[in-house]
Amino acid sequence: MRVAVLGAGAGGASAVVELTQAGHEVHLWNRSAATLEPFQRLGGVEHEGVFGTGLARPLLITADLRAAIDGCAALVIVLPTISHAVVAIALAQAGARAEVPVILNPGHTGGALEFETAFKKQRADVPPVAEFSTLTYVARKSQPQRVNISGRARQVRVAALPGSERAVEIAVQLFPCAKPVADVLASGLANVNMVLHTPGAILGAAWIEATAGDYTFYAQGMTPGVARVMRVLDDERRAVARACGHTLPNLIEEMQAIGTVEKHVSDSNDFAAAISSGVANSRIKAPGSLNHRYYLEDFGHGLLPFRTIAKIAGVAVPAADNLFKLAEILVGKNYRDGGRGAAAMGILGLDLKSLLARVRN
Repeated sequence: MRVAVLGAGAGGASAVVELTQAGHEVHLWNRSAATLEPFQRLGGVEHEGVFGTGLARPLLITADLRAAIDGCAALVIVLPTISHAVVAIALAQAGARAEVPVILNPGHTGGALEFETAFKKQRADVPPVAEFSTLTYVARKSQPQRVNISGRARQVRVAALPGSERAVEIAVQLFPCAKPVADVLASGLANVNMVLHTPGAILGAAWIEATAGDYTFYAQGMTPGVARVMRVLDDERRAVARACGHTLPNLIEEMQAIGTVEKHVSDSNDFAAAISSGVANSRIKAPGSLNHRYYLEDFGHGLLPFRTIAKIAGVAVPAADNLFKLAEILVGKNYRDGGRGAAAMGILGLDLKSLLARVRN
């Protein structure tokens, strides 16, 4: 299959490696020519880790979006979720075909809803869109042309809005770890990063600023106090899911299914021990500053849509509310301005019954 991978960060580079190894013809796109230049110079993506060591060679590496999507049977968006609306508009303007599925890897919370809403501002013929609950890799760029892939998900949730079932079928073909679930609330409320990143980002902010992130976020930073806040936030996430008709496992059980918590962990209530012992995440450094995706993405495009859905569902989420308010003070940013709120997701004014009707057949 010819596939466009949109995004050349660590996630996009990892997708190029997996998809080329699986025999697909891959087009790699990024809007920054400077980001692509090291890959173009080599003729591919250098990689090490779970897919071995080598050079994955895409068929095309380009900053031209029209060229990137031309002739492709699927478009895989592997970008921070703060880019989804921008890319949706760009694809609509670039002539993306209505029959070609779009796969958000990841979509996190509300991804498909936001993508469809943004695309519709340009064109009515929205392509089928599927969203993953989380990124299918644990990866970091060790050099501009090289990605270290320390983990590959064993399982992620995938769902689509009504009428986009074809996107789920293609997503499962391309990424066998994808497990279809009932609707985008079941996938979006399984967004582990929203729970995994935000407590540590707030409670570890002084350490981050003092050391420029010179500690391991998931090991040294996973203190008992951070874990207690995380546990309460996770309980809120599961309560909102129940109000929407879904019974979700707790964070540790979800991460165990993904593969970022080890199989041998038996106590899923000991968040600190389970997360800090995970091999894939063990060497991941903390953010180097507050200008990092844990702050820029996981609040405005994680906690904000979560709080929006919680309000519609009638579930109080004080831990999420307080973390969100602290983040706005800490970073000095209004996350609701440009964030994934009700209007961005196209669910402004809906009650729970209407929301459920919006996401289900």
